[in-house]
Amino acid sequence: MSKFKEQRVGILVDIQNMYYSARVLYQKKTNFKSILEAAVADRKLIRAIGYGIATEEKTEEKFFESLEKHGYEVKSKDLQIFKGGMKKGDWDVGISIDAIKLAKNLDVIVLVSGDGDYIPLVKYLQYNFGVRVEVMAFVESCSSQLIEEADDFTNLSEGDKFFVKDTPRKRTLKGKTSSQKASLNKKIKPAVTSKRTVRML
Repeated sequence: MSKFKEQRVGILVDIQNMYYSARVLYQKKTNFKSILEAAVADRKLIRAIGYGIATEEKTEEKFFESLEKHGYEVKSKDLQIFKGGMKKGDWDVGISIDAIKLAKNLDVIVLVSGDGDYIPLVKYLQYNFGVRVEVMAFVESCSSQLIEEADDFTNLSEGDKFFVKDTPRKRTLKGKTSSQKASLNKKIKPAVTSKRTVRML
């Protein structure tokens, strides 16, 4: 079964897997908006869910909000920290459960992850629900067997479409960027107010 407009599509995105794959392999950011558009491919979108991990600092909140603006439903859970400092944060079980729950109302499930742990899930969906399973991932970090089991595979490494383009910083006087100028102002200010006794994004 190939792609056609009448297909009901569900998209499940392993945010951590995609984020760190792009960061480690290319030192770039993943363009989740482009991924969503390519995954839908002019078909009927039923659900698009992104699964993320929240740290204690909650620095991911703005990022999750931007995903929601692009059409994702975001599910997040806290990063687990065990005795000894070991950390764990994954959505393997949660994504699998959602996929099985949604399968009866879908024709296609697009799994955006390269994790080989999803191979049993792909087989289960295909053979028990007759669902077409498509995988999208960076081929360099994707399980080769996962690619083989999928009905279709999209390599996110091809071209720059699935990466966020770097936005040139605005130049100000004497060729300094706005951030550089702010930094310089902070350094200069104490000298100007010397009579007074006198932050990672």
